[in-house]
Amino acid sequence: MLSPKRIKYRKRQKGRVKGIAGRGHRVQFGDFGLKSLEPHWITSRQIEAARIALNRYMKREGKVWIRIFPDKPVTKKPAEVRMGKGKGSPEYWVAVIKPGTIIFEVDGVSEEIAKEAMRLAAQKLPVTTKFVVRPDYSA
Repeated sequence: MLSPKRIKYRKRQKGRVKGIAGRGHRVQFGDFGLKSLEPHWITSRQIEAARIALNRYMKREGKVWIRIFPDKPVTKKPAEVRMGKGKGSPEYWVAVIKPGTIIFEVDGVSEEIAKEAMRLAAQKLPVTTKFVVRPDYSA
């Protein structure tokens, strides 16, 4: 699963996901992409599950780019622990997704295969998504 090798601070505040994606909102590398339509946190486990579903359907032909990275630690306190006594320990990593962010990109397969593979990957994610094609793509 994806997680940073080094980080400056071990714990981070929750924050808010406001606005639409100002960067990472265009298909850059492949011909087809999976675009998020709502703001959310996507965990490293969800990214990995979607990647596996994508690669399995494509039978490992073509190329897949993961355009998001889980760089935010989420903390949790143990079960049945009283309030106070500080912030919990980091449990898992999330990628903060704004509406319009491209999550995955695919190249080297036909549009039908890419569309179905992206549909299967989207089922593993907690956001509503849209299949997008590069503007200058020609079959």
